[in-house]
Amino acid sequence: MSLTFGRRALLAVICSVAVATIYAAQPVLAQIGRDLGVPDAGLGWIVAAGQVGYLIGLAFLVPLGDMLDRRGLIASHLLLAAVGMALAAAATQLWLLLVGLALTGLFAVVVQTTVAFAADVATPSDRGRTLGIVTSGVIIGILGSRVLAGSLAAVWGWRSIYVALAALLIALTLLVLKLLPADNRSTDATYGHVLVSLGRLFREPVFLSRGLIAFFLFASFGTLWSGLALPLAAEPWHLSSAEIGLFGIAGLAGALGAARAGRWADGGRANLVTGVGLALLAASWLASGQATWSLWLVVVGVVVLDLAVQAVHVSNQHLLTSVYSHQTSSAIGGYMLFYSIGSALGATATTTVYSAAGWTGSAILGAAFALCGLSVWAVSQRMRPKRDGETVRPTGHSVLSTHRAPTAGSR
Repeated sequence: MSLTFGRRALLAVICSVAVATIYAAQPVLAQIGRDLGVPDAGLGWIVAAGQVGYLIGLAFLVPLGDMLDRRGLIASHLLLAAVGMALAAAATQLWLLLVGLALTGLFAVVVQTTVAFAADVATPSDRGRTLGIVTSGVIIGILGSRVLAGSLAAVWGWRSIYVALAALLIALTLLVLKLLPADNRSTDATYGHVLVSLGRLFREPVFLSRGLIAFFLFASFGTLWSGLALPLAAEPWHLSSAEIGLFGIAGLAGALGAARAGRWADGGRANLVTGVGLALLAASWLASGQATWSLWLVVVGVVVLDLAVQAVHVSNQHLLTSVYSHQTSSAIGGYMLFYSIGSALGATATTTVYSAAGWTGSAILGAAFALCGLSVWAVSQRMRPKRDGETVRPTGHSVLSTHRAPTAGSR
């Protein structure tokens, strides 16, 4: 099965649009609140609904990719996410909006199914490059959705965001069925077996160490992107929401610059990329922490942070899909549980720390998360039985026995 540039691009766009459905509400919460009569104290539920659905999907839907045709799974999840977006766009009451966003979040885990699919169909020598391209769509979706959502809402209102996303999800469903090859496999595993296999991963040292690194990595990421608007909107800058959103462009530049990390991982340097990336992440806060007096240093910090985050994220997934090649969907889904919890911790903690210690306190918090991740990496290196570039096998045995049926164009 060949994975052409066009197919890689399609998978990256799927990731970008799907993840955008989770983050698109953030820049327009106030507008939604005014329209639906939601008090400020209740606006947090609008963001939380999608995140809760996403966490449930990571645990119970993504592992299905280890037993079902992932092309059909990707298409069905995209279509169901579009249904959720349509409900959100039509909502005239808060409860219906929350149902739509929760439904969308549940099926937005198509991102992880897509990443696992890409890792499996790529050749081992090209897996890192493929993951670098596909997962770049995730960062583009997270950062780009904030810029585009604000622009659409300013012209056509907040509902236009969800209408546009629903249309894109339906179009992607049709493209998946037309352009992606079938992922026919036979397996003796039941759904219960798949969930048990996922649970067993949490006892694997390789999986656990990479999961903890992701937890601290995205806690640091969440600290920046959930808190940066606070000092930028305060003295001496008083930037508008639109101006603050432009910093996302710097983040995109950094994230896209990390695509090279996939090639380094293919060359057997995934562990080195992880260590260097975490060190850069910690160092980026020396620049980002100066937001009260230098916008240029903030830009530098944002670029370096997103470069580091994407590089570590790609190297983590490269290693996990190599080691757990028999259950890539479960490995990616379980890994992303750490990601989601870390992001939520960073987003919650940064506002609390900012209220007590200002942006300097938030910068120290973000750097501390990065250093914790670097410490986990350092400890894991001492426990590694193999040199960098060698394959590390899981210590346990999977209950899955999956075989891919030959398809037209398979290698």
